Amino acid sequence: MDCARILAALEIEPLISGACGAQWIEHPAGGELVSLNPATGAAIARVTMSGADDYERIVSEIADTFQKWRLLPAPVRGRVVREIGDELRAHKRELGTLVTLETGKILSEGLGEVQEMIDLADFAAGLSRQLYGLTMSSERRAHRMYEQWLPLGVAGVITAFNFPVAVWSWNALIAAVCGDCVIWKPSEETPLTAIAVHRICRRVLERHGWPSVFSLCIGSGEPIGKTMAADRRLPLISFTGSTKVGREVATTVAQRLGRTILELGGNNAIIVMDDADLNLALPAILFGAVGTAGQRCTTTRRLFVQRGIAARLRDALTAAYKQVRIGDPLEDRTLMGPLINERAVERMMRALGAIEEQGGRIIHGGRRLSGNFVEPSLVEARPDMPIVREEVFAPILYLMEFDHLDDALAWHNDVPQGLSSAIFTTNLKSAEIFLSPRGSDCGIANVNIGTSGAEIGGAFGGEKDTGGGRESGSDSWKAYMRRQTVTINYSNELPLAQGVRFDL
Repeated sequence: MDCARILAALEIEPLISGACGAQWIEHPAGGELVSLNPATGAAIARVTMSGADDYERIVSEIADTFQKWRLLPAPVRGRVVREIGDELRAHKRELGTLVTLETGKILSEGLGEVQEMIDLADFAAGLSRQLYGLTMSSERRAHRMYEQWLPLGVAGVITAFNFPVAVWSWNALIAAVCGDCVIWKPSEETPLTAIAVHRICRRVLERHGWPSVFSLCIGSGEPIGKTMAADRRLPLISFTGSTKVGREVATTVAQRLGRTILELGGNNAIIVMDDADLNLALPAILFGAVGTAGQRCTTTRRLFVQRGIAARLRDALTAAYKQVRIGDPLEDRTLMGPLINERAVERMMRALGAIEEQGGRIIHGGRRLSGNFVEPSLVEARPDMPIVREEVFAPILYLMEFDHLDDALAWHNDVPQGLSSAIFTTNLKSAEIFLSPRGSDCGIANVNIGTSGAEIGGAFGGEKDTGGGRESGSDSWKAYMRRQTVTINYSNELPLAQGVRFDL
C-alpha cells in the first residue's frame, strides 16, 4: 500500500498542523508529535500540536459559532450532516487505510470504522426530525404544559486510539444535529486520522458557511485535556479512555457542575452453556478476544464455560487460535495486527507473568514476536485471581469452568467494570435469566452473539467503573441537549398549582 498516496489523497503533508478553529492554525505552539505505524515502527507524518494560546483562540471562535448554529432549524443541520456522510463515503477506502496504518487494526476493521461514521451520519440526519419533547396535561384550566429540548452548547470530545474516528462521530454528528458545536482532542497515538476526518468534514461545513462547527485541538493531556475538563464554556465533556483518567475527568467536570459522558474500562465476559451452538459461539469468542488485537473496550476477556462442554470448547478454541494469522494489517489474510506501541506489549508481558504467579496456566500463545506483534493468549484461570478483575488491554482470554448458571453470573458480575456481556444458549430460561435483574449487570447484554461489535442504533455504554455513559443510538441524543419544561397560560386568571391560594 502506497502510504504517500493515501496521505496525499487525504491532504496530509509530512509536517501538518493539528489545530483548527475558524481557520487552520499554521504554527501552533504545542510542540511536535510523530505519528508512528505500530506495524513497522516507521514514522508516517509529523503533527504540530496545540498550545494553551491556540486552545483559547479555538474555544473562543467555536463558542461564537454556537450562538448562530443553534438557531438553524434541526432538519437543516441534519442535511449538512448527511452531506458529511456522503463525503466520508467518497473517501472510505483512503480513510480506512489510514486508520489501519495508524492503529494497526486490520484493514476490514479500519474500513468498518469509517462505515460506522457513514451510518451514523445517516442516523443523525434522520434524528434531526425526531428531537421530540412531551406534552403533559396541566391541572390548571386553560393551561398548556410541555417540554422541549434545546441545544446545550459546545461539547468537548476526547477520544482514544482504538477507535480513532468512529467514537468521535458518535458524539459529534449527534451533537451537531442537536445544535451543538464540538471541539475534539484525539489520542496522541492517532492524530492523522483526526486531521483527515476534520478536513473531510470541514469541506462540507465551509460550503454551507459553517467552518467552525467542528474544531480540532491535538495536544497532550496537559495542557489540552485538563483545560477542556475545567473549562466552563464546555458544558459537556465526552471522554473515552481508562477508568483512572476517567475518574479525574469526572471529578474536574463535576466541580464546575458540568456534564460528562464516560466510556471507560471493560472486562467483558461470555457465558457458554452446555446446550450452546458452538458454530455460533466459537467465531464470536475468537473475534471478541482477538479483534483489534484485544484492544477494544468490548473485547472478550473472560470466558465462563459450563463443565459439560468445557473440554470440547477448549480444544476447539486452541485449534482456532493456532490458525489466527498475525502480521501486516493491510494484508487481506491477516486476522490480527500489532499492539499499539511498546508500552502495550510490556503491559501484556507483565500481565502474563502475574497470571502465572497467581496460579493461572497459559495453554496457548502469549509469546512476544517482533516489534509490537504478540501471540494472542488462552489462559486457564480461576475467578478469584486478582488479575482476572483487571482490564488488561491486550489479547488475553481467561477460561473458567462452572457447573450452575447462578455461579457463572456471580463471577461474571464480580468485577469493577460493567460494559458488555453475552451468553450462548439454546435454552429460553437461561437466556431470560441472563437478561433479568439477577443476570448481567452490564450496559450491553447479548444472547447468541459476542461482546464486541455494537450496532449504532442502540445506546452504547456501561455501568460501574465503565462510567455510565451512553452514546450513539436510542435516546442518547438527550445528553447533548438541555430539557426545558414550558407552561402557557391562555386564560384570564392566574391559578396556582396544587390549589395554593395567594389572594391580595
